[in-house]
Amino acid sequence: MSDAQQEQDTRPVMGFRVKFGIILFGFSILLPVLGIPLLTITGLSTNEVTTSSVAMLMGAEFLGIAAVAVMGKSGYAYIKSRLLGFLKQHGPADNVSRTRYTIGLIMFSVPILFGWVTPYISGLLPWYSGNEIVFGIIGDLFLLSSLFVLGGDFWDKLQALFIHSAKAVIPKAVR
Repeated sequence: MSDAQQEQDTRPVMGFRVKFGIILFGFSILLPVLGIPLLTITGLSTNEVTTSSVAMLMGAEFLGIAAVAVMGKSGYAYIKSRLLGFLKQHGPADNVSRTRYTIGLIMFSVPILFGWVTPYISGLLPWYSGNEIVFGIIGDLFLLSSLFVLGGDFWDKLQALFIHSAKAVIPKAVR
């Protein structure tokens, strides 16, 4: 049996349950992403917004669980494989050039250093006061995009930070 035929045999039929599960799952993601910002502009008190936001997040979690239950194991596995396949195809390259790696390291380091130094020098930066959120968002986006610029090998290095038994292998030419 060819790979294409085998894939067709394991692929679930996109019936009502799978489609409804996808809709529920999408709604579970959109609910907090769109609902919480809308709550903040309604004029409710801080306590009411906080309580409603927590309720919305909990509801989104239950919707996500319900989506998986509605889709069933085979539907969830199919959607998961399609999503991970897409991310693998469009994800960061494993090996990157030295120039790209250097640019990525700068992009990775600058937001971290800026966030570390800012509390000490914020009085010296007249354009910083009142724009803290904007700088925070820009720094976060810079840091996240640097992970894609640095490539897949850097992801492995980051993962190794959290594995006690991992050892660094430094090439002899660098020493």
